[in-house]
Amino acid sequence: MTLNLRAASPVPIGLGLAAVGRPGYITLGRGVDLPAVRTEEALRERAFALMDSAYAQGVRYLDAARSYGLAETYLAQWLRSRPDVTDVVVGSKWGYTYTAGWHTQAEVHEVKDHSAGAYDRQVAETRALLDDRLNLYQIHSVTPDSPALGDTALHERLARLARTGVAVGLSTSGPRQADTIRAALAVTVDGRPLFESFQTTYNLLERSTGTALAEAHAAGRAVIVKEALANGRLTGPHLVLPEMNALLEIARETGATCDAVALAAVAVQPWADVVLSGAATVGQLTSNLAATRVRLAPAQVERLGELAEPPGAYWTRRSQLAWE
Repeated sequence: MTLNLRAASPVPIGLGLAAVGRPGYITLGRGVDLPAVRTEEALRERAFALMDSAYAQGVRYLDAARSYGLAETYLAQWLRSRPDVTDVVVGSKWGYTYTAGWHTQAEVHEVKDHSAGAYDRQVAETRALLDDRLNLYQIHSVTPDSPALGDTALHERLARLARTGVAVGLSTSGPRQADTIRAALAVTVDGRPLFESFQTTYNLLERSTGTALAEAHAAGRAVIVKEALANGRLTGPHLVLPEMNALLEIARETGATCDAVALAAVAVQPWADVVLSGAATVGQLTSNLAATRVRLAPAQVERLGELAEPPGAYWTRRSQLAWE
């Protein structure tokens, strides 16, 4: 495996553009985090401000997806307008198509398709925007029943992409993420492992993938953590008390914000290469990046571990979040 995200970034935090590439998303509080009028230009300005701030603070991994509205477009425009920025690792994803038509309250926001045909269409779209700046291309939100895990024609296409120097990976979702990771670890083309990275939901509430991610890391795969703040549930304004008392107490003990503590508890995992911030404002991003300065005692990490929910309950709750 050749993808070394730890060596690429001065800080273990990356920036995901899911919250600013389109007017609607499911992160709590997003309705007030973004401008009231969410034009394409307004979100472009916000995305640029976030990427500028992230880069200035040491972030070197940027994450987009075909289904994040104009996220790839904003990222490509930012890269072209910053010719001196040559040291970022750019990742994107295919497998979902954005269908909301720039509306917040759409009947369907995105459509999943992991077929070889969808890959052919979307990799061409991504390449047209990001060209040779694309470093990592992942299948978006794979579950154990995804045809992508067994489609050998698709695997051949992905292997051809890998031979051009673009690492191939996948992201996971749902209560059986660990099963997906282990199934993907076994996928090979011509005797070589196909997937170089796993982008997985892991946070203080959803910890079911820890062992599988450790196995992936031990096998030389890169591990990217998404939704480390549980779509806003682990941030100060949205804590549910008394269930979240431990997080609030440890934030007070460390002098840090709740989001920084929650991110630090994930970043300390030995298998975590990059933990994504999904910030929608520069203030949120700066608060998230303070996680790199939080030092948690073993007893504090153990107390935070008690917040974990059963995977089924966690994903049911996530499915009920409204698009804002």
